[in-house]
Amino acid sequence: MSADRLGDDRVAGALKAAVRVIVPVLELLADRDPLGLKKRTFRDGSTSTDSKVDTALNAVASVFDAADTPGTKAWESMTVDQRVSWWVGRVGGIGTVAVAFPGIFGVLARRLPLGDVLGFANQAIVLVAVAREYGVTDRDEQVRLLASVLCNRELAKGATHGAPEPDVDDDAVTEPSGRLTRSPFALLSTLWSVTKILKSVTDELDKRPHSRTVYRWLGNLPVVGAVAGYFGERGALTRAAKLGRRWIESNSTSASNAPSGRREALRARKG
Repeated sequence: MSADRLGDDRVAGALKAAVRVIVPVLELLADRDPLGLKKRTFRDGSTSTDSKVDTALNAVASVFDAADTPGTKAWESMTVDQRVSWWVGRVGGIGTVAVAFPGIFGVLARRLPLGDVLGFANQAIVLVAVAREYGVTDRDEQVRLLASVLCNRELAKGATHGAPEPDVDDDAVTEPSGRLTRSPFALLSTLWSVTKILKSVTDELDKRPHSRTVYRWLGNLPVVGAVAGYFGERGALTRAAKLGRRWIESNSTSASNAPSGRREALRARKG
């Protein structure tokens, strides 16, 4: 099936299904604070009345703060550029390891489409995270962003309304209300779930930002291919994030100039 025959409706439906799975894990990473550790980073410090448990929790909270974890005091003071870099480097970096791993088999990995699907899924996750930092939470806009950057398709506003989602085995996709919120491997679980969805639009995979030619050439070598694949995919992910920011700034009607909305949410949690 050619890209032209694939049709915007089918692409929009697949991307809509992907976004439906991606958003909950981003909310889990950015907003969840079941032990109140992120909230503790806004405290002035330990006091003489703190118990041993409080002291231990404060120590863990300080590690979260030092790592610039979303929802902490350090995160609140970061610029949009710094936040985007965090999502690309930390969250995208985890996914990039999974994308690069098949490269350990060298040229044989090119016979399998798994690397391309994982790379597409990893970029989709980071792009939705970038959109959220700009205040773009509308699912239709997020889908249009993915379509533009990853598929080179400019979808009309409202393109996702009524777009048919692909038929995917329910056991292959982690639903927001399912085991996702309980799994310590939520990100990798979501990455795999998105790859299951995107297999329905494999003709679009070649359109996403890819590794530079030198990394693709080195990727043909066994073992070395995994290292080359990592750095190549890391560069491709960075370029995808830049293209995403450019699209948001030029096309989004709901984007904010600063992460003020996220800060208000943090203040509400502190209160």
